[in-house]
Amino acid sequence: MTPPLAVDIDGTLTDEERALYPPVLPVLREWDAPVVLATGKAVPYPVALCEFAGVERTVVAENGGVAFVHATDDLLFLGDRQAAQNVVDEYVETGHDLGWGSHDLINRWRKTEVAVSRDAPLEPLQRIAADHGLEVVDTGFAYHVKSPDVSKGAALREVADRLDRDPEEFVAVGDSINDVSTFEVAGRSFAVANADEPARAAADEVLDAAYGEGFLEAVERVR
Repeated sequence: MTPPLAVDIDGTLTDEERALYPPVLPVLREWDAPVVLATGKAVPYPVALCEFAGVERTVVAENGGVAFVHATDDLLFLGDRQAAQNVVDEYVETGHDLGWGSHDLINRWRKTEVAVSRDAPLEPLQRIAADHGLEVVDTGFAYHVKSPDVSKGAALREVADRLDRDPEEFVAVGDSINDVSTFEVAGRSFAVANADEPARAAADEVLDAAYGEGFLEAVERVR
């Protein structure tokens, strides 16, 4: 029986330039079990990918802050955007910039966290977040200010419950520290070869191939 799949996007379904790796699309479309796309991006991004890939819109976004389950039409908000906004407002008041330009398309559709460019100073952001009881996660693409109880793994539990599945049925594939919680919840986990050290340490198996090729390798091992 094909297990349900929870897969990260950036660094896992992409190439080294962060462009979607085309051979992953038919695999996602033909997977004979639920597929959950889990990302640090805001929810429109994974929903759009589902639309263009031809798979049900079942996603975890904002590092677990938001989830949508197509089968049950549930849209879940699991984090606190205002708390994160308070942190970055104070960060900006001290003279720093979020780094996304005047229109800030990175955060425009976020509901539960705020992302800051990795070109911005990290230490003051961490200090201010800690003062507010929040945390900063470096996904390798941005610094994410979020509630400490929000994670992809916790969101996957919520999604699995609505799909009437045990989280341990899932196979998870990812590349970053924000995938560690997913690896801990899923029954089997793979880190692609380009994964950071926390993800590699948490995964059941580290793949030989990187990026989208690594995802395809994980699929072959599962099959």
